[in-house]
Amino acid sequence: MFLIGDKVVHPMHGAGIIERITHERLGSRVSSYYVFRMPAGGLVLKIPIDACCQIGLRCLSTAEHICQVLSAIPTLEVQMSSNWNQRYRDNLARLKSGDLLEVAWVIKGLMWRDHRRGLSNGERKMLHSAKQILISEVVLVEGTDDYPAVEQRINEAMMLGA
Repeated sequence: MFLIGDKVVHPMHGAGIIERITHERLGSRVSSYYVFRMPAGGLVLKIPIDACCQIGLRCLSTAEHICQVLSAIPTLEVQMSSNWNQRYRDNLARLKSGDLLEVAWVIKGLMWRDHRRGLSNGERKMLHSAKQILISEVVLVEGTDDYPAVEQRINEAMMLGA
């Protein structure tokens, strides 16, 4: 269970802070929710406390883990299906895993594909979402608010290697 003020990561939205816990009545049942706010963009979500494990809500990574992920990006080898539908499903599953290295894999694969062939609108949106997930966690772990600098570091790492 998380507490107010905890920095956590939602696998499909990125890192944010639990601002409060609310209790709401739905019919005859009272449910408790974490009110989660992302510093970047101000997105606010209500996450059911009973379902946070199923959703994949997790604690923020350590600075060491972030460093390991960013260092590993140039050595990631990505190979994606040529079938758009299969590629999209594979990438979505990787994002839902909540694993930062998997998120980085999706970003690198889509950036390389965009560089070589271009992306469909759906893949472009997925690339944007995946970047925001990674950037939001790096920003919170490093305690900075310089999103453009973090994004630039990630973009440079992504375009190294193959």
